[in-house]
Amino acid sequence: MSLRNIAIIAHVDHGKTTLVDQLFRQSGTFRENQRVDERAMDSGDLEKERGITILAKCTSVEWEHDGETTRINIVDTPGHADFGGEVERILSMVDGVILLVDSAEGPMPQTKFVLGKALALGLRPIVVVNKIDRPDARPQEVLDEVFDLFANLDANDEQLEFPSLWASGRDGYASDDETAREGDLQPLFKLIVDHVPPPGLDTEGPFAFLATLLDRDNFMGRVLTGRVQQGKIKVNDPIHALDRDGNVVEVGRATKLMSFDGLERVPVESAQAGDIIAMAGLEKATVANTIADPSVKDPIAAQPIDPPTLAMRFAVNDSPLAGREGDKVTSRMIRDRLMREAETNVAIRVTESEDKDSFEVAGRGELQLGVLIETMRREGFELGISRPRVLFKEEDGPNGKQRMEPYETVVIDVDDEFSGTVVEKMQRRKAELTEMRPSGQGKTRVTFSAPSRGLIGYHGEFLSDTRGTGIMNRLFEKYDVYKGPIEGRQNGVLISMVPGEAVPYALNALEDRGELFIGGGAKIYEGMIIGENAKPDDLEVNPMKSKQLTNFRSTGKDDSIRLTPPRVMTLEQAIAYIDDDEMVEVTPQNIRLRKRHLDPHERKRHKRKMDS
Repeated sequence: MSLRNIAIIAHVDHGKTTLVDQLFRQSGTFRENQRVDERAMDSGDLEKERGITILAKCTSVEWEHDGETTRINIVDTPGHADFGGEVERILSMVDGVILLVDSAEGPMPQTKFVLGKALALGLRPIVVVNKIDRPDARPQEVLDEVFDLFANLDANDEQLEFPSLWASGRDGYASDDETAREGDLQPLFKLIVDHVPPPGLDTEGPFAFLATLLDRDNFMGRVLTGRVQQGKIKVNDPIHALDRDGNVVEVGRATKLMSFDGLERVPVESAQAGDIIAMAGLEKATVANTIADPSVKDPIAAQPIDPPTLAMRFAVNDSPLAGREGDKVTSRMIRDRLMREAETNVAIRVTESEDKDSFEVAGRGELQLGVLIETMRREGFELGISRPRVLFKEEDGPNGKQRMEPYETVVIDVDDEFSGTVVEKMQRRKAELTEMRPSGQGKTRVTFSAPSRGLIGYHGEFLSDTRGTGIMNRLFEKYDVYKGPIEGRQNGVLISMVPGEAVPYALNALEDRGELFIGGGAKIYEGMIIGENAKPDDLEVNPMKSKQLTNFRSTGKDDSIRLTPPRVMTLEQAIAYIDDDEMVEVTPQNIRLRKRHLDPHERKRHKRKMDS
């Protein structure tokens, strides 16, 4: 049986996971009558809800043609930059890539990021222009844009002569005829086998394997996934793990070997160079370590793990309502859960505070940390979360030490009428405009280089400014010189001065003061944020003030109070909204905003201390 290893590169929402589903169906991986979820590769609840791939996954299909069977290992890569740490290492497992591009949107920034890595590794791409049946498709223009992108990314001549197909992943066909609107994926299978070379690795040398993905299994412990780079291995063979400098991390045995069959991991007795396998038996080895025969002393060259650029404080929930809605509230439970996450998610770094009741969690971006908080919340945790802050670096510059901060490339697609507002808001946040061009159908594509600090909290405002039609994509660019202070939130907040339950009568009176975040009957406590003040200062209010009853009969005009629906924030919006002296209280049932210091005297003392 011949073997091919490929990765699929695509931007968020360009149809990658749907295409893999169809490859499963048409290769016979799924039985005709088998019920399978849509987008089977996105297995996590959050992946299904948000329609994004968060974790890279391996799978394989077998394709029979002219009496020969080819095993095709497919790696589905994340398209979002916050999870890009996975991508670079995954590409070292494969010999070719399929670049999937939407026939209307064309190549996008994340596509550029992953593709640049693939071309630098010398991989030969196949281009599939997907969603060819879209009414606003512009296939030839998109193909030209892909060619220009390859040229900009310094593709070599062989890579520039890429084969291409037109496809609809949803309807399950691919063709070299741009007008085709039916068929199957046989042309794609054939192109993979003809164009992507077999692994061609040394099967005779001592065993060596680069750990690329890491997860934890309740029965097997740590499971490392990667490609065997040389030699062969059998179950129970002795192995050791080397770090990038060649130091021995741990010595052990390969207690279990598994290969991929469709979506399942199936046990195998042995594996050889070129196979993508999962291995259990080691307790300390991690991603980017070389797992090898004890005679091997030199590690396989591996991509270093990108540093985190953003940190948040995860604290024990100390609000008056703590422990009423979740069952995991102690610092020990939070610590164990975060350490477990850091063990399998190499892009996250956890540091415990001196007082032991809070933890600094550093990661790639708001989305990545938001996904972690949302996952913990669903598991029954209660947490207090601080405003995200970027991680600065000190570097030597021409005038001594310089403060460096992370910058991101931001690509925004927006209706022409909103482009002026977006440019103005981004420049206020210290972003530099690097490109602006029409992208057809009354839309403009604007590209900025912006400090990550300035983007915290901007996404919600951006959606309001563009009436929900704008699309923003961000990508870590570089560390560069600190840009100076950036203006924060313009409005103050309304803070409850009493505990209890909010009364509609009182809320009705407060509507003149600003926008409310809670409705009648909501549980409140002193120091909780219940709305946004229309003015820049914070204002303490009483949401429990009831109507003064008199012995005069009312005419009935105010018996029924109609409140404006409150502004309900998602977790990401809440985290982006808060200021430095505020926190988000996260429980399985609610997301509340609060001041860090609930007592008003404590708040004043702290503010005086900060101002002095």
